[in-house]
Amino acid sequence: MRHVTVLVIGILLLVLGAQGAIRLLADHDNAGLLAWLPGGFAVRVACYTVAAVLGASLAGWGSRKAK
Repeated sequence: MRHVTVLVIGILLLVLGAQGAIRLLADHDNAGLLAWLPGGFAVRVACYTVAAVLGASLAGWGSRKAK
């Protein structure tokens, strides 16, 4: 059950990170969930990218362990 939870959290992070990065790249003024974060465009894109990569890693690990 623990591995399935990690898988779900990883998928959520992947979806939120990828969707946020794509939205920010399409419209630089629409920061989404990270609108509160200081530092501007580069910092927000980096955070969304880190969330997507971390989510993909967690989802991959969770799926291998859940089988």
